[in-house]
Amino acid sequence: MLQRTIKLGAATVLAITTVMAGALATPAVAAPEAAGGDGHRATRQALEAAVRAGVPGVTAQAVDGGRAWSGTAGRRGAHDHYRAGSLTKTFVATVLLQLEAEGRLRLDDTVDHWLPGLVEGNGNDGTKITLRRLLNHTSGIFNLTADEGFQQKVFAKDGFLKHRYDTWTPTDLVRVATRHKPDFAPGAKWAYSNTNYVLAGMIVERVTGRPYAEEIRDRIINPLHLKATSLPGTNPTVPRPASRAYSKLTADGSGTPVDVTELNPSVAGAAGEIISDSKDLNTFYTALLRGELLPARQLKEMKTTVPTDPATPDTRYGLALMREDLPCGKTVWGHSGGIHGSATLALTTADGDHALAFNFNGDWSGDQGKVALAEFCPK
Repeated sequence: MLQRTIKLGAATVLAITTVMAGALATPAVAAPEAAGGDGHRATRQALEAAVRAGVPGVTAQAVDGGRAWSGTAGRRGAHDHYRAGSLTKTFVATVLLQLEAEGRLRLDDTVDHWLPGLVEGNGNDGTKITLRRLLNHTSGIFNLTADEGFQQKVFAKDGFLKHRYDTWTPTDLVRVATRHKPDFAPGAKWAYSNTNYVLAGMIVERVTGRPYAEEIRDRIINPLHLKATSLPGTNPTVPRPASRAYSKLTADGSGTPVDVTELNPSVAGAAGEIISDSKDLNTFYTALLRGELLPARQLKEMKTTVPTDPATPDTRYGLALMREDLPCGKTVWGHSGGIHGSATLALTTADGDHALAFNFNGDWSGDQGKVALAEFCPK
């Protein structure tokens, strides 16, 4: 859920993950490739290298020209369910854009219009923040997961073990953020904030009168037949098949890995609660980029990007859709996500013809960028 960058050679991909670092050596065991899998040899090698570098295990699927390939390394299954963290944001943004297409809201509506009085105090002003600013992270609202008390309760070992099954309401999460002053005036610059999507989920519920999870289920999951995708609410378990998830739960990455598979995902809510698998994520992002979920105008809005960091000009952010210009000249779209013991990346070309989704089941080691480059820019 916290932000770091994963370098793709000269470029970067945004990764939403916890702040752990370190290493755990586990022997790599690669799964057999599907027919025609020789075209993904570099990807397979990158999966194995990630495990040698300390990731407990990796599961991946790539689809290229209609042909699917699956690969694993470490103790993972090709069909593993896993927590996909901030990829939840793309699902939430898609629903909001569908509602805009239906004339039920406008991206230029303010947060206060839909959630009056919620974002206020300490310089926060929901009358000046539009829905567009929430979705592209230019709102300036403090990132709730950067709050020191929240970090101690949610990410530090003692706090996590004590509070892993606690239920957080969206209002609880927003109040963590509004105890702080805004980071900047709305629209002044870009800064990733999980608070934005907690608010976006609340707005979906206010507009429709239904939980955002039900809207995602009925508008995306069921129409696309995403059998492995769910929004678990407060259910702490991950459906089978699934591998265990591990975290060091220390700021410096020291110590013994802890099994963090079970947790109450309300701590992430609309910013990061989703569970899925690599096949479903490829199906979703491919359908999205091909215009199967949004009218052309709304997809254009989603792909209208803002710069993220002057130091990383090849990475830009739209409405929960990241654009990455790769060193080999290709452009991919997608999102990354992290939550305790789980780091996920899904990327798709603009025509939806080539897609990759994969997951590390540890949050303190590994270079996701090398896996992505191996697939899209093999040497």
